[in-house]
Amino acid sequence: MAAGRMRSTRRLRSWIVEQVSSGKYPGLVWDDEAKTMFRIPWKHAGKQDFRKDEDAAIFKAWAEFKGKLTDGGQDNPAAWKTRLRCALNKSPEFKEVMDRAQLDISEPYKVYRLVPISEQGVVVPEKKSREKASRRSKRRRSDSDSDADSDDKQIKREEATSQLYVEESPVQTEEPTQCPTFIQTDSVDEIRLDVRIEESVTAPVGAQDSFSVAVYYLGQQVLKRQIQGTDVRIMYLPSSPIPPTPLVLKARFPRIPLPEPPSTLPAGPELQALFTLLPFMEKGVVLTSTPQGVYGKRFCQGRVFWTGPHTTMPDLHKMERNTEPVLLFNKEIFKQQLDYFRTNGGEPPQCGFTLCFGEELSDSEDPFQKLIIVQITLPWEEQQVQNAQSIFESITILQSLASQSPLGEITLNLVTVPSPTNESIGCGTF
Repeated sequence: MAAGRMRSTRRLRSWIVEQVSSGKYPGLVWDDEAKTMFRIPWKHAGKQDFRKDEDAAIFKAWAEFKGKLTDGGQDNPAAWKTRLRCALNKSPEFKEVMDRAQLDISEPYKVYRLVPISEQGVVVPEKKSREKASRRSKRRRSDSDSDADSDDKQIKREEATSQLYVEESPVQTEEPTQCPTFIQTDSVDEIRLDVRIEESVTAPVGAQDSFSVAVYYLGQQVLKRQIQGTDVRIMYLPSSPIPPTPLVLKARFPRIPLPEPPSTLPAGPELQALFTLLPFMEKGVVLTSTPQGVYGKRFCQGRVFWTGPHTTMPDLHKMERNTEPVLLFNKEIFKQQLDYFRTNGGEPPQCGFTLCFGEELSDSEDPFQKLIIVQITLPWEEQQVQNAQSIFESITILQSLASQSPLGEITLNLVTVPSPTNESIGCGTF
């Protein structure tokens, strides 16, 4: 079987560094003074304020650089974005820094790190390396006695006799499923592709019920908490210090107190309005997660407006006081969007919603111009999107490798590899 060669990604790294340094793409900037990390704009193409010429400029530039602006891709920002995202995620020279990303602001962005060469090495098992080297040596001797070079270049399809297992596993919030990894060494002239696939439909009881809550005053983040459970109350407690962990209401469910405005906020009429508004949030809003979705119920005197990915009307969405709970996030629609994304790629489904206290908020407005914004993201749903993205990118890489073959074929040997976490990994050799 002829072995494939890994295409170098140095060209991608050089190209990215050049574009970030040029300053000609809005939102594409260095994230640190040492220029080891960069921000890349990440606005959803379905947003009303999406500007193709600005928000998708860097993705279009990469598609153009690669010669992929064909007739079918002249006006497809989602396809441009998917192409560059796959290139970044499968390259060992880039690493996404998830905790520095800001995806819920008016101009969202992701952060990637330039991985030093010293951190890119991969160790191949010694026995495997000797066996491969021996086979290569025998093949070379045979080639010297024969002119049948074309036989070695042909890529044949072999039937995979083993199974690729899919295992249900607990949610991992700190180490999400990684994209496929190319491995190349000097002693083994091949590409190995390690693909980890996790079940994304079912989960242990209670694993789906959690909230990540971020509170912003005048666009500045003043609080961030993660809650494990089906309910949480977000409220104001006069002169209450920020607790190290969420409070619990008499063994019922946690509550997150809105903090006092910090001294770092700029003085002025907006700050005074913030002090005036906070007491009206005293009884707050209760969020409840159910199998159907996440509901919100308002108890405070202050008005509460909200925006989310599953609203059907463009009008303002107001949460009335002491009425039936409002569906803020529809899990059924999310599952449908996730299934489509897993198969077709494109823009991933959104995994949260936004509350605005005391002021009106529409889908087209910048929430960070408001006095009090509370952004809710759902960690379990975010994990499912990351898993689906990994699966789709695995398929994309396989298709890309097949397209480079003269016959449009590849050899895929699937084996079960034990790991400390008892997960199954399919290893394909191309």
